[in-house]
Amino acid sequence: MKPEIYIKDLSEHVGKEVTLKGWLYNKRASGKVKFLILRDGTGYLQCIVFKGNVTPEVFDVAEQLHQEASYEVTGIVKEEPRAVGGYELDATDVKLISSSDDYPITPKEHGIEFLIDNRHLWLRSKRQVSIMKIRHRIVKAIRDFFDNRDFTLFDPPIITPNASEGTSTLFEMEYFDLGKAYLTQSGQLYAEAGAIALGKVYTFGPTFRAEKSKTRRHLTEFWMVEPEMAFYDLDDDMDLAEEFLEYIVKSVLKNNKADLEILERDISKLEKIERPFPRLSYDEAIEMLKAEGHEVEWGKDLGATDETIISNKFDKPVMVHRYPAEIKAFYMKRDPENEKLALCVDVLAPEGYGEIIGGSQREDDYDKLLGRIKEHELPVDFFKWYLDLRKYGSVPHSGFGLGLERTITWICGIDHLRETIPFPRMIYRNTP
Repeated sequence: MKPEIYIKDLSEHVGKEVTLKGWLYNKRASGKVKFLILRDGTGYLQCIVFKGNVTPEVFDVAEQLHQEASYEVTGIVKEEPRAVGGYELDATDVKLISSSDDYPITPKEHGIEFLIDNRHLWLRSKRQVSIMKIRHRIVKAIRDFFDNRDFTLFDPPIITPNASEGTSTLFEMEYFDLGKAYLTQSGQLYAEAGAIALGKVYTFGPTFRAEKSKTRRHLTEFWMVEPEMAFYDLDDDMDLAEEFLEYIVKSVLKNNKADLEILERDISKLEKIERPFPRLSYDEAIEMLKAEGHEVEWGKDLGATDETIISNKFDKPVMVHRYPAEIKAFYMKRDPENEKLALCVDVLAPEGYGEIIGGSQREDDYDKLLGRIKEHELPVDFFKWYLDLRKYGSVPHSGFGLGLERTITWICGIDHLRETIPFPRMIYRNTP
């Protein structure tokens, strides 16, 4: 088979004739010259069609091409530092593959609702392509990080018989003759079973929250990665989260600088993301907010405004730990030095991007966990298997969850989660 050549490969073909296939990103004309911008998913290339170098039929094809038409172009590769991507193609032949008349997304300004309605086409834009490439890089970095540290990928069920993060945000369904079932809010509880079996595991997949929120930080369907580690305490958990975030950012900086430039991201801010990260107790965070003149009550969870005030004081992610136990999940272990506090941590991204990681040391005592399940009025029968983990060879263990889309939003420096996932699901949208 003839090897396929893509725009990303052109440095190996300078001075040679190549054939490329793709779509017309844009074009302009100057007298007897047509400048066609080809995109093929790996990059962008200016193809020069000079009337004197091609047949009239070929020149006519170049003239008739519309935005997003698919075509094949043959020509000689030239280095051109001023051109997009650093190369040009002196075209000798252009063949139309499929036309694209009246393409709805033009270079003019479009409203966000129009773009979301046409998300299947909006994804072709240079900005959206860069976001999707950074998403891919972050996903790869996540898998590489855990795979290289002897973690085992552990796939939890998406359909569950009970809640893991509170019953108010469950997507409910009828499950044959067994009654109610729910879309998963988290893979964590099942990951704990995996950690007891395998030592260190991570789950990575879609999760669902029926949360009636319209903020820029919320989706109803999103992806989470959740590592779970036997014999880890809260400090171990925070150390891992710190190393993890640093690894992800460095991977994007190394591999996706061109995409960050397209997004006009201030790379200097990402270059500061190096360990160690600042760590604040919940008590210290409350005092910091009060010192800023912000009214906040001890015992309440930190809201988006609170998180922004705190994170804006640092140029790295900040780790807030040991929140009041009453506002945290039933499975979190209490601080032995103060039973009112949970051994938990939230990691807040800098620049006001909010919480990207939530984690904790898990309650490993059978009787205490059973008591918490009852306190939260959860069905004990559904959690029998979870209690068994404390009954048969229980050990201290910890873990955390990282929201993929929130992390992408921060690293890309964009405003809304809806651009970070191919087809966003929000409370007012489940199409296209």
